Amino acid sequence: MVCRFLRFFGKSAFLFAAFFYLLVFLPVFPQKPIKDLEPTVILVSLDGFRADYLEKYKPPTLLELAQKGVRADLIPVFPTKTFPNHYSIATGLYPERHGIVENNMYDFGTVFTIANREEVQNGRWWLGEPIWVTAEKQGRRTAAFFFPGTEAEIKGIRPKFWKEYDARIPYEERVKTILGWLDLPRTERPQLLILYFDEPDTSGHECGPESECVANAIKRVDEQIKALIEGLKARNVFGKVNLIIVSDHGMATLKPENAVFLDEYFELGLAERILWANEIVQIFPREGQKDFIAEKLKNIKNAECWKKEDIPERFHYRASPRIAPIVCSAQEGWYLTSRLRYEERKKRPDFGKIRGAHGYDNQLESMRAIFIAYGRAFKEGKVVEAFPNVDIYNIIAEILKISPAENDGNPETVKKVLR
Repeated sequence: MVCRFLRFFGKSAFLFAAFFYLLVFLPVFPQKPIKDLEPTVILVSLDGFRADYLEKYKPPTLLELAQKGVRADLIPVFPTKTFPNHYSIATGLYPERHGIVENNMYDFGTVFTIANREEVQNGRWWLGEPIWVTAEKQGRRTAAFFFPGTEAEIKGIRPKFWKEYDARIPYEERVKTILGWLDLPRTERPQLLILYFDEPDTSGHECGPESECVANAIKRVDEQIKALIEGLKARNVFGKVNLIIVSDHGMATLKPENAVFLDEYFELGLAERILWANEIVQIFPREGQKDFIAEKLKNIKNAECWKKEDIPERFHYRASPRIAPIVCSAQEGWYLTSRLRYEERKKRPDFGKIRGAHGYDNQLESMRAIFIAYGRAFKEGKVVEAFPNVDIYNIIAEILKISPAENDGNPETVKKVLR
């Protein structure tokens, strides 16, 4: 009967039958268990996941992992921006040492922005040694489905598997790819796998941290973590693989009228260059104007401005030549701008909307990030006091049994979270 059907309807019927077979029958076949697993880490970044989101929005999968494994608030580095913090997680270094001092930087006679794909993929910006480079140098295979730094060749090395960032790629495909890399033969299988999601950061910026769209974004990423765990269980490696879930920073509520106008304090033309990033602004004065501008900014309201050499030591934000001669940091819930930029912003139809922002003082509760870890190497049912994200590099290095490069992490944190 099938043969008569195929002869009658031709090639299209054959394709339909093949698709029907794949759809109906293949899912009943069990996933092949992984029996030769080496020490393995899956590092997952949930961009902008504020520490208190766990209690506020109660994502079930993440809460269960936090209860079973190790949980801590993660203290981001200053400035609390995406690229500096991801690369501090990767290298164990503060931005003044690893060179990614902000999402926007000036060096080599050009401006680095996260939208400039050519510069993002240029290894000259990325100093220090990220964990995937350390691992590859010592014979461990690595793979990354997005993570700042993984697109660039650093010290002549990239992860064995890596992806050029494309926010349009569905979350489901990212999870399936990670699981597919685990299915590779032992000689090809990565031991460090890195996965990145832009949520809940995207929704946090759009709607503010206290919003339904953030709640929905958290539900969405929680479902992806659940799918990842189900995939690990199907391969009989959940609890054997070491799963580390982190975020880079938190999120604060931002009202559009909370603007600090720098041109009310000094003539902007006295600066050769200004890198505007709302919560943090870098000012490159013209020759001979540094002291004059700094003096004018001494009494600024709802922000703090420093000469580079006077930036508080606790920020670890002085040493890099990429840090501007004058740096201004807005107070929580405020942003730095100019009158012209503000008037342009006011023309937007959604100007009055409450939004979210980050980039502020890294000691603020609203900037706190998450650390959740579960697996063979980690303690169980443990809540650890908050620690800096530069400590994560050493944790991963210890699990993979590789010698860490020089870093700013505290080795004591390793003892607190690992068995």
